[in-house]
Amino acid sequence: MPPTNPERQRQIAQDERDLARLGYSQQLFREMGGFSNFAISFSIISILTGAVLLFGYGLKLAGPVINSVGWPVVSLFTLCVAASMAELASVYPTAGGLYFWAFRLGGRGWAWLTAWLNMIGQVTITAGINVAAATYIIGAATRIGGWPADVPVPLFGSTTSWYFQLAVMVAIMVPQVLINAVGIRLTARLNDFSVWWHIAGVATIAALLTFLGAHHNPPGFLLQHVTTVTPLQAASVDLGGGRVAPALVIADVKLPSPLFALVPGLAALYGAAPLALVFVLGLLQAQWTYTGYDASAHVAEETVMARLNAAWGVFLSVAVSAVVGYLLLLILTWSIPNGDVAATANDAYPVLQIAYANLAPFAANVIAVIIGGAMWLCGLASITSMARMWFAFARDDGMPGAARLRRVHPRHRTPVPAILVSSALAVLITIYAAAYTVVTSISTITLYLAYVIPIYLNWRNRRRGRGEYTTPATAPWSLGRWAGAVNVVAIVWVMFIAIVFALPPNELVLWTMVLLAGVLALYWRVSARRRFVGPGGAGRAGMPYSTAS
Repeated sequence: MPPTNPERQRQIAQDERDLARLGYSQQLFREMGGFSNFAISFSIISILTGAVLLFGYGLKLAGPVINSVGWPVVSLFTLCVAASMAELASVYPTAGGLYFWAFRLGGRGWAWLTAWLNMIGQVTITAGINVAAATYIIGAATRIGGWPADVPVPLFGSTTSWYFQLAVMVAIMVPQVLINAVGIRLTARLNDFSVWWHIAGVATIAALLTFLGAHHNPPGFLLQHVTTVTPLQAASVDLGGGRVAPALVIADVKLPSPLFALVPGLAALYGAAPLALVFVLGLLQAQWTYTGYDASAHVAEETVMARLNAAWGVFLSVAVSAVVGYLLLLILTWSIPNGDVAATANDAYPVLQIAYANLAPFAANVIAVIIGGAMWLCGLASITSMARMWFAFARDDGMPGAARLRRVHPRHRTPVPAILVSSALAVLITIYAAAYTVVTSISTITLYLAYVIPIYLNWRNRRRGRGEYTTPATAPWSLGRWAGAVNVVAIVWVMFIAIVFALPPNELVLWTMVLLAGVLALYWRVSARRRFVGPGGAGRAGMPYSTAS
């Protein structure tokens, strides 16, 4: 629809009035329609990124059942989280939505904590997406080129070197950063394209493996439980001198596991690998895939008819991904060559192993290119969302260097400093984590804690009958009488995954979260408690903000 359309201009004017009532003036370019808003979250969820890169992680621990049963279980609970967030997005359509919601519902302390969790989650999810893309692209290139997986590379040793993967990560992020800096119009068009790329890509992969695949397992295979790597083995590394034991790995430093030393019997439990344990640990594959859909809220100030379109973007991105992702996982699992779970799970690139063992080289190469393109588009969308969150919090003086980070390019009307700084931090956090599953676990926990804080505050206020909370009268997208029950399910689920995904083999996540909690508490007590006023200056615009605790 052309920008001069009178109805569109009327709606944009209404969106700007809605934004003004929340305490902000229009700075960003309001260009995105409902489909584009949905597209950015769908692109960040990217079933061709998370479900593909962590395919072997879940398969090693629990076998085919993690895909056939684990994915729908996670999808159902995540839809409760997404629905709870969509209702809030409908009431408060502003960039950096999550912490703005938390402020209106609970006060500036809740808002500040939500913002930092969300910003850290945005950086780590971008890091996870792009290092995953780099790792995958290297593997795809070696297979397409017919080279060994560890082909020598000058300076880095070989293609399997972690630092070579980081170099490729930086290389693929450069065009993502430049496109984001140029403007939301190009970014929105690429996100629209990304939706069709993902859906057509999954359909193509499904058709090739179904009709041309050489290996198809019996239906009962999909429900098998096979543990090829126990959690104890996954948590252990060579500590030197031939000693293999549970460890805490920070970059190149390997230390004996503090958690296994503190908890007697943990090693025995992890070695026994009961189904309940390996199943819940393996859920990281699905749950990390379902991250980043708060992007629809973050670009609300760039969305036309934001109160409805941002809400539907949050919810539908999860709902559509649930269906399309399940189809992909079932067909991939069904096509595991000769039903050999161990061979596929232990391959560095299990989905590529399935493709090349099932198909002629050309068809397998097509799948490799489809997945690589989807991952790059996913990273592009993630940088968009991440930068908007950083811009929004800087606009409210919530962080050091806010004066620079809140600057908007005068011509492109994009937050260029926020794009550059947050992208650089994504690279740095990847160097620290030194393992893909650690990055994904940190992003999953911090993002979902940021998601659940405003959901909890909304549920609490509704239950108490005081303060602000969503109602069918205030939220055009409303859960109605089911709101309380859906909110409770969302809260319980987030608490569960926050514990599970901090356990070994991702122990670094546990101690990182403990350290993060300490740093944030100290920062709040020493400085931010006095300096941080709240979104919109908490009255700078003359708006009646609720500051109830």
